[in-house]
Amino acid sequence: MSTIKSLTGLIVSLVFLGCEKTTETPMDSSTLAPLSIEFDNIVGGYNLQLGTGVYKNDAGEEYTVDLLQYFISNVSFTKADGTVYTVPQDSSYFLIREGQAADRFANMKVPVGDYKSVRFTLGVDSVRSTLGIDKRKGVLDPSGGMESGMYWGWNSGYIFLKMEGTSASVPVDPSGQRKFRYHIGGFGGYNVQNINNIKVIDIDLQAGGVAKVRTGRAANIHLLVDIAKVFNGTTTVSLATHPSVMFSEYSRLVANNYQYMFVHDHTEN
Repeated sequence: MSTIKSLTGLIVSLVFLGCEKTTETPMDSSTLAPLSIEFDNIVGGYNLQLGTGVYKNDAGEEYTVDLLQYFISNVSFTKADGTVYTVPQDSSYFLIREGQAADRFANMKVPVGDYKSVRFTLGVDSVRSTLGIDKRKGVLDPSGGMESGMYWGWNSGYIFLKMEGTSASVPVDPSGQRKFRYHIGGFGGYNVQNINNIKVIDIDLQAGGVAKVRTGRAANIHLLVDIAKVFNGTTTVSLATHPSVMFSEYSRLVANNYQYMFVHDHTEN
């Protein structure tokens, strides 16, 4: 494992979806240029190495991550003058998958200009989750069972974050392995209020460099995503005590932890 450079930028602030309303000023979208967000998954001060890296959580438990993927959606960008550009929703759902080089980027086109902040949802919003299958295509298409395994057919909902791995601290399962499985979802319920683990993430880009979007070149916002926060954001999570967390009340604590994963490192203009 190679030590990476120190985290820079400001820790993100967050709000629950629907708790805050913002007034958006229409922005001229006649001239669009490419802008991407790169999700660089790390563990503390180390690069995430699937299947080989050994890490230790705040409970003192060593673990290895074999699978990590999560949904990013509903992306919007704010200029210095306060105008907001919201990426059209049909083009604003991304599945970030560690181990797949192309899937660490969310690629979009936005109006040219300088952007001081970005907002996105970690998860899939309730409206899209309850639309007909014909309105859920691409990474959201559950009709084929979703090769990525990010949909609960029994619960009619998306898994927002899936992390699986092994740890000697985890009890042996029926297959003889010591595996942990964290499948976190829950959009709040359709007819009856239920678990809501949707998180809205706000990131200030000014300290690490605003995104300067211009025609003829591509800007990239480089985020460091510290998955160690799954275990130690606001609550210390023990793998021995909680080797499997799925659609349960405890999943709220895990979601409250991982909402702090995202830090802006720098912007490539």
